[in-house]
Amino acid sequence: MREFIKDILVEDYNDKYNQIYENSDLIKYLDKKTGAIEGDSKTRRSLGNIYAIYSVLYYYLEMDFYNNKEKYKKFDGFEYNVLWNFCKQQYGGNKLQNHALNNRLNTEFLNKVARDSSKELLIINGNKYLIHIDYLYVNNIDISKTVVKIIEKYIELLKTKDFKLSSDLEILRNLEDLNEKKFKIDSLLEEKSEARIFEIISYAILKNHYKNQHIYIGTSLANIKKEQLNLYKTGRTNANDGGIDFVMKPLGRFFQVTEVDKYDKYLLDIDKVLHFPITFVIKTNSSKDTILKEIKEYIKEKSGGMEVIIEKYENSIEEIITINELRNWLNNLNESSINSLIEDIDTYYKIELNIEENDNEAEKDDLE
Repeated sequence: MREFIKDILVEDYNDKYNQIYENSDLIKYLDKKTGAIEGDSKTRRSLGNIYAIYSVLYYYLEMDFYNNKEKYKKFDGFEYNVLWNFCKQQYGGNKLQNHALNNRLNTEFLNKVARDSSKELLIINGNKYLIHIDYLYVNNIDISKTVVKIIEKYIELLKTKDFKLSSDLEILRNLEDLNEKKFKIDSLLEEKSEARIFEIISYAILKNHYKNQHIYIGTSLANIKKEQLNLYKTGRTNANDGGIDFVMKPLGRFFQVTEVDKYDKYLLDIDKVLHFPITFVIKTNSSKDTILKEIKEYIKEKSGGMEVIIEKYENSIEEIITINELRNWLNNLNESSINSLIEDIDTYYKIELNIEENDNEAEKDDLE
């Protein structure tokens, strides 16, 4: 049980907190879906599913269904447009897709936590939605207010985590000494860094590292030109981009940011791009030689020793880059490149969190 969930349960139910937790599939589901607040988590934020639950419970409380079973049993659901507009107004909600209100929530809930697979969490009544009453009561206690507290606390913790980099960037901009700037950026490169932050910072370092390198390219010896290496970020982290996080021009190199957990994810990334060579940027302090050795051992194990499979996957690994290489390249950058790097972090951080000046006030009011 996550600490913030335990604190809320203790506050609401005192010594019965664990009994409530153990008997609530809904709270257990939220416990599984709120891992993004942990620094070393790769877990998706799951805002779509969480906001689907939040939207129903928000209007459930607004319409005085709390502790009113008989009234709720006769209710036929909240309108889709009302719920969807509510979700879109929440923190990070304006980039959501409507999958959670189109049965994705039910599928995951039944697979992950539901003890009774015949009871879907979200009842879909045509264009109306409501939560099954059996998930709103534990031992005849209406837990809806507690669930809303858990969701709102999760979003509060996400906001705090998200905007920590904003304060770090402000400190960076105010630093005048080059070594102090490098030290501050270096401190953000940790194995426990939040996955999105690591991806943004690693991109900024790689972009400014490669831009100082050139190749000579042309269609014939007569028109060979000197070209700068340019690295492009393909989109937000966790985007459905086929396993490509960065792309280099003009070489056409693919880069995938990941971490050391399960090497089957690496092979899946290779399969996604049909075995086009990939450079893996890995959130680890282990040496690149150690990681490459482990990957090769994993490939050998999965292949059953068949050389055709081993060769196919090994040839798809172009390069391994770890935190060690990123730190070395960071320390080799000059002041102009470091300042450019800081601006790159700022730009892509705002894109990642969809931070725009016009949204600042709206974001403050999201959950108030």
